[in-house]
Parts: sequence; structure tokens; C-alpha cells
Amino acid sequence: MPLVGSSSGFCSPSSGFCSSSSPWTVTTFLLISRPLPSRLASPLHGLSLSCFHEATDQDGRFLALSISPSHKAAAAVVSQCSAVKKIHVSEWQRDQINKTEVAYRDSDLISACVLPMVRRLSSYSSNEFILSLSTSKISPFSKISILSTSSLSSLSSSSSSSSSPPPPPLVPDHVSHCKPIFSPFYHLLPHTQNPNKIVNLISSTLKQKSPNLSLLQNDIRAILPKLGANQISRILLRSQSDYSSALTFFNWVKHDLGIIHTVQNYCIVIHILAWSGIFSESMNLLSELIQLVEVQSFALNEDIHQNLAVCAENCNWNPVIFDMLIKAYVKVGMIEKGLETFRKNVEACFVPSVTACNCLLSGLSKFNYDGYCWEVYEEMGRLGIHGNGYTFNILTHVLCKDGDSDKVNGFLDKMEEEGFEPDLVTYNTLLNSYCRKRRLEEAFYLYKIMHIRGVMPNLISFTALMNGLCKEGKVKKAHQLFHQMVHSGIDPDIISYNTLIGGYCREGKTQMCRLLLHEMIGKGICPDNISCRLVIKGYVKDGKLASALNLVVELKRFRVKIPEDLHDYLLVALCKERKPFAARSLLQRVSEDGGYTPKVSTYNEVVVSLCKFNNVEEAIALKSEMAKKGMSLNLSAYGAIIRCWCEANKTMEAEGLLEEMVCSGILPDLEICRVFVNGYCKERNVEQAVLLLNLFAKEFRVYDTESYNAVVKVFCEDGNVAELMELQDRLLKVGYVPNSLTCKYVIQGLQKTMVLDNELLDQTMLET
Repeated sequence: MPLVGSSSGFCSPSSGFCSSSSPWTVTTFLLISRPLPSRLASPLHGLSLSCFHEATDQDGRFLALSISPSHKAAAAVVSQCSAVKKIHVSEWQRDQINKTEVAYRDSDLISACVLPMVRRLSSYSSNEFILSLSTSKISPFSKISILSTSSLSSLSSSSSSSSSPPPPPLVPDHVSHCKPIFSPFYHLLPHTQNPNKIVNLISSTLKQKSPNLSLLQNDIRAILPKLGANQISRILLRSQSDYSSALTFFNWVKHDLGIIHTVQNYCIVIHILAWSGIFSESMNLLSELIQLVEVQSFALNEDIHQNLAVCAENCNWNPVIFDMLIKAYVKVGMIEKGLETFRKNVEACFVPSVTACNCLLSGLSKFNYDGYCWEVYEEMGRLGIHGNGYTFNILTHVLCKDGDSDKVNGFLDKMEEEGFEPDLVTYNTLLNSYCRKRRLEEAFYLYKIMHIRGVMPNLISFTALMNGLCKEGKVKKAHQLFHQMVHSGIDPDIISYNTLIGGYCREGKTQMCRLLLHEMIGKGICPDNISCRLVIKGYVKDGKLASALNLVVELKRFRVKIPEDLHDYLLVALCKERKPFAARSLLQRVSEDGGYTPKVSTYNEVVVSLCKFNNVEEAIALKSEMAKKGMSLNLSAYGAIIRCWCEANKTMEAEGLLEEMVCSGILPDLEICRVFVNGYCKERNVEQAVLLLNLFAKEFRVYDTESYNAVVKVFCEDGNVAELMELQDRLLKVGYVPNSLTCKYVIQGLQKTMVLDNELLDQTMLET
């Protein structure tokens, strides 16, 4: 049967593929994922490569291999193919297709020709496929058209042949927000209004030297809603060779169009960037994707590692991306996810690099997952990943945290057996561990070993030893070591100075601390918050509050910033030293000069201190100042002012403050109740005192027996037994419970009443 058929047997002139006068030949295909290997020439009936034509499809992902019938050898083979013939090629390097079909067809067997293409290509292009037609008059790939499988459903249903399961699609159906819509009338529309042209339009714009996506956005505004995850993925894949265009498009979709990318879109652009060697931007996008998926729950049940692996089947990729995923998880503090990714990499035969392993080990150690550190280390040995000095230093640090010196020494021996000499970092890790555990003898022995092996101690080494000496109270020896360090040419830093200052402060030698501060400033090292806190609190602890205040003034003169919390500390210290006026003065100076507003608790402390010295006017003025700054008194401060007013027989003012306190949501306590009752009793205003007792019992559930006894005592002193009994009944009903002192006052009252009655009777008898 001849290969060349009439146009009526294949397609009509209106179909857009051919004209009625042109003899058409069905071009056969072989879909592959990379350029054709020369070893494939032999299986194809001995045809030489000169018989074949290669071309990429519209997405730039595949190559099509056509057999040209113009070649004599090819024509001889093809002419014998009156029925379907298949040649199977397997074991392709990194090929998505497990079994590739090469089919030769003639025009009368068009259904047999199209159906294998439908089955193979529909899984890669989301229900689209590429059909290439050629004649002897034109190039085999000058005509390429995209057809819908839906238009060939009748052919598909009529075929009884089976095909192997297709590979996974590039973009799953559940994330394809906008699928292409095919209509026989779309070809009549302008390209800028044809939804099926959106991928071509954007891809063409990106290939320009200076792509203007904003201008394109205005031109294709009508079809932009059709831009879904599938189309975005196809455009990204077409831009694989130009990472800049891919990234520009990715950001344009995200920022300008406001479309939320799928995890697959992220993975594709990350692969493109990593393949192009743009690792910093790849890491940034990986971190962004982790935040979206793991933190913000943007895509539930999405596995980033799995998506990266799936997307790697469809685009160029660099294995380093799976290392970077481990680092990205560690970078954001998701250590468990990093460990999980490490395990997945091993299962998928992606051998992690030693750098990725070290990053994971460092994160595990930092978050105290020490047991998992050894799991990773053992896996490294099984995979043949040779650790470096950084690896051993991390593991040495892990062992030092456990404090098992035998394990540490054994591990160091293993290091040396594997050819790694302990370096300065290793020794510093050990020195710091020994000094923290106060094993100074071993620390200084190691210090000598360093000199013997030619490893010179650095600033960290000396500081660790000084810290250990200071903790043992050997500050003088620490200072000698400090001088030894300086003489060896190592300049001290703020940490080494703070180590000495802390040691001297613990011994109460504040004058030495002051000298060290001046020495620091003289060398151009500005004291930090730790330095200031150590010295100032050391002065206060030794009862030298005035010296502490003078030091603050002195440090400010040297432009040293005093920590804000130290101002509060000094204000409270002045109040405790019963120096409220100095505290008030410092408070005002700090607020005006430093621009710092002390804590509300500090203000309340000053108010209470002023009231202890009966300076209620200054306390009220400070209260007004607090109100302007949006602060309010606490219970202690309210109670202090109320006490001052009640003691000054100003119960009316105290009642107003009580009402203000209750309105602000602060309920009075026993102390305030006693202050009021004692004030009323002092004024002999027992009726108001009784009303207050009822108020506190009913409204605030405050039952103060001491206040109750104070009122009973006044009644007893006046000898009003009848009123006393009536008061007893009233207060018992609201919940007050008398105690032994109450009974004592009542008995004294009754006795006094009897004495008064006898005196009155005697006087009456004398008068009569």
C-alpha cells in the first residue's frame, strides 16, 4: 500500500494542515527527553542518522525524530509498512518514558497513527498533543499543529489496543485552575483574544531582549483569567534556557497579576535557577516556599521534597537542590523537617553533600537533638560521605555537652586515625567545655598540649580559661592570663573585659571594675549593656548607691548608652534606701534628658516612697504626671495616698480616691478598709465607719475583723451597750465574725456601762 494518499483520505483543505493539491505523508515520531544518542541508529532498521530530522516541540521539552521518505533507504523500509510496526527502545538515561513507540503509518491508517500519539502526549501536555505532517516539498517540521484529544475521542474509543500507564503529568489536574478551552471558532479570533495563544504570546515576549510584560498585560487583559497553573508551568519550562526570563515571569505573575503560585510552579522555577547556578535566589525561593507550606499552611498535604522530585522529571535540574532543601529547613529552624528531608534523600539515592550534612548536624546540635546527630553521622559513613574538620568539631561539641570525657577522648583518637588533626576550633570547644564544668586542671593541660602541637591559642581560648578561673574565684590569676594574652599580641574584646569585670564584681572589688571600664574606653572599646549592669549593680549590692549614680553620670559623659532597665533599677534602689526625693529628681531627669519613660511599676514605687514620708502633695503631682502619659496607680500606690489623707483627717479626699480606684477596676483590700475605719474612728465618726464596713462586706467581700473590732472599741468606750448590741447583730448578718478581742471589748463595754449606771444611781440617791 503506498504511503502517499489523497487529501480527501486524510484532511480537508480547510483544516489548516494541507491543501488538496499537496501529496501528504504521515511523519513518524519518536519522543525523547534529550538529543538523540547515536546508539539508537542501529535498532531503527539500520537507518543512518542522515535519514532523521530532529526538532523540539512547542514547550522545548522533547525532541521529535522523523524518518524522511525522500531518503531511498528509509522509503524502502516505510513502503513495506502496510500495517502498524513498533520498535521498542529502553534504558534511556533519565528518560520519562519507559517504553517508546516508533510507528510507521500510511494515510489509510490515520487512526492507528494518531492514537499512539494521543496516549503518549496527553499525559505530558494536559490533554494536548503534537502532530507533525510533512511532504517532500517542505521541511518535515515546518508544519506543527496542536490538536485536542477531545476531537479524537471517537478514534480513541474505537481502538482496542492498550498502552502502558502514562508517566505523571507535569501539573496535576487538581491544581490546574484554568484548563485550555478548545473551540472551532477560536482560530477566528485575534491572538491577543484567543485563550489558546496565551502561552505563545507570553513566551514570545519573554524571548525579547527587553521583555515588557506590563505592555503585554494590557494587550491580553481579556484572556489573562485563563492563565492557570498549567499554563504558568508551560511558560516556565519554555524559559529554562534563560533563568532571568523565568524569574521575571514568575515574579510578574506573583506581584503584578496577584496569582498565588502552586507548589509545582515554585519547584520548577527553583530547578531552573539551581540549574543556572543562581543558588542564592534558589535558596530564597525555597525558604519562601517552606514558609508558605509549613508555616502558613498555604498548601495542605503538599510535600516539597516530592514535588521537587516530580518536577525534576520534566525540566533541567541540579541534584544540589535537594541539599539546599535540607539547608533551607535548618535555616528557618525546622530541624525535624531537615532531618526528614535527609532521610528522603537517602531513600531516593540522592547522596547528600558533606556541606549539607554539616548544616544538619549543626542545627541538630543547636536544638539539642544530640541523638540524631549520631544517626546522621552513621548514615554518612554508610553512604561513603567523608566528614571534614567541621563535621568532627560539631560532634566534639555534642560530646562535650554530655560531659563524658572518655567519649570525647575516644572520638579525638578516631579523628586522628582518620587523618584529621584537632584544629583550633576543636581545642576551643574542649577548653570551653572543661571550663564550664569547672575542670580547670584538664583545661590547662589541654592548653599546654596546644602549644606542644603548634596550635596557638586565640582570643576565644584565653577568654574561656579566664572565665573558668573567675568562676573558681581566682580572678587575680585570670587577670594575669589577660595580661599574658595582651603581651602575646592578642587584643582583648568586650567579652574578655566583661569576664574580668564579672569576676571582680562577685568579689566586691568595684573599684577594679571601674578601672577596667576606663581602660576599655581608653582602648576604644565601648562598654556594652552587660558591662554597665555588672558594675552598677555591683555598686548597689555593696551599698554604694551614690557611687553607682555618679558612675552613670560619668559614663554618659563618655557617650556610653546606659541600658533603660538600669534607670528603673536605680530608681527602685533609691526608694528602698528611703530616698524618695532623690528618686523623684532622677525620675524627672531621666524623662527629660534621656527621653526614656520608666515603667509604670517604677512610678508607683516612687509614689509609695513619697507617701511613706507624708509628702502626699508630691505624690498627687506624680499621679497627674502619670495620667498624662497614660499610666495609672496600682493598688499599693492608691493605698499609700489614702493612708496619708486619712491620717491627715482628710477622709473626704480619700473617699474620692477610693471611688476613682474602683471605677478604674482596682478593688480595695483589707489594708485600705483598715485605713478608712481607723480614720473615721479617729474622727469619732462611727456611723460612717459602720457604713464602710457594710460596703466592703457587700460590694468587695472584704471582712476585716480588725476593722470590726476598731468600731466595737469606740462603742464600748462610749458605753453605748444598746447600740453595741444592735451593731453586733447587723454586722453578724453581713458576715463579720467576732474573735476573742471582740469579746474582750464587749465585756469592757458592759463593765463600763455598769460603772456608769452605779455612779448615776448614787448621784440620784444623793440628790433625793
